[in-house]
Amino acid sequence: MRAPHLFSTLRAFCLGSFRALLAELERGEDLPFAFEQHTSYDRPALYEYRPLVNPFIEARAHTLRRRPDAQLAVGELQREPAAAIFARAHAGPRADEVEALFGSVLLPLLMSTAETCGGFDWDDAAFARAYGELEAALFGQGHQYGAVAPLIGLTTGGTTIGLGNDIRIRVAATGELAKLWPEANGLLPQDFGREADRLAVLELERGLESGATEPPDAAGEFADAVTAIRLATAAPVAAGPILFERLDWRPYGIRAVLPIAATQPVGEPTRLDSFRAGLAAELLPRLALADDDPELGEALDRWELSLFQDGPFQAEQLRESLSALLGGTDGLWAAGVRGAILLGDTPRARAELQDRLTGGPEADVVRRALVETLMHGDRARLVASLDESILGLRAAPAGYFAARAATG
Repeated sequence: MRAPHLFSTLRAFCLGSFRALLAELERGEDLPFAFEQHTSYDRPALYEYRPLVNPFIEARAHTLRRRPDAQLAVGELQREPAAAIFARAHAGPRADEVEALFGSVLLPLLMSTAETCGGFDWDDAAFARAYGELEAALFGQGHQYGAVAPLIGLTTGGTTIGLGNDIRIRVAATGELAKLWPEANGLLPQDFGREADRLAVLELERGLESGATEPPDAAGEFADAVTAIRLATAAPVAAGPILFERLDWRPYGIRAVLPIAATQPVGEPTRLDSFRAGLAAELLPRLALADDDPELGEALDRWELSLFQDGPFQAEQLRESLSALLGGTDGLWAAGVRGAILLGDTPRARAELQDRLTGGPEADVVRRALVETLMHGDRARLVASLDESILGLRAAPAGYFAARAATG
């Protein structure tokens, strides 16, 4: 045992909570049970009544949080440096450190103890086991952070797709969200888990060093992943609207996904094949280029905003996106010429592309220009090389799609 003082305080909290919950039952409250059948080959079926203690505790969490023994336990955790990262848990829009520690440490400890006890008949061994798991999480070599958000608007064929930076797309397991977060069912997109384009989740898994006090910015990283997928596929992809966080496989928090990533554009669902999945994985780290290139950031933002508009409002966003991307101080016409050189490989194709980029730029052509620019990396150097190509001083820079087509 690493922290005997913490053991005593948390044990007192669990004992007091058990007594309070037993008092609820004595006053006539019902503890729900699940009737489970266990079958095996060539043996009679066994039936088990299993008390559903977790939802019973969850429904009374607000009362338990106000108890003096809970306040003492939170105070002890606040003085423990190893618990600092648990104090950053996002338990809701008005969450504070006290609520975070209660929701991410005390409540799971109480539930784990009650689950092992099979109700609210106290067993010291059950608490010792649950507390041992908590100490392992607090004082271990590090933490394992995870975040999951529903992903809609595309199909994956049941495969797991890595996007890099510890992010992947996979099929959601039945009931996986409700198991750790009982309130999850009311926070999922409509028909999630039932429609073909609503079966996947976006998942971030990352190891944290011992002593870490801040979790990853999952909302920001998921927003970048959605942008990369939209650029690679033109699919009506969205994540969220809520992401679910865990720390060391314990519930850690629930947060909103950034609105632009959580809103689904209009369009037909798309299959994420291996080529476009690979492109999305290559684009994802390159989105960081926008941090040092305001014009590139403006171009990406304008293009993504255009996905949610139509008519003249969409056309204006696309013009601004293209101008910021390739226009510089020369304006939209120059951006159209440069974009045509960038995307076209023959004089006829370039003439056609210039028509599609000037006046009212087409959304898909602007998307391709963004992809090519990101894949080249240095936007300023790319613009300079395009100008040299227009003057006949050098060949047009090789495009990403053309190079992939040439290599098969």
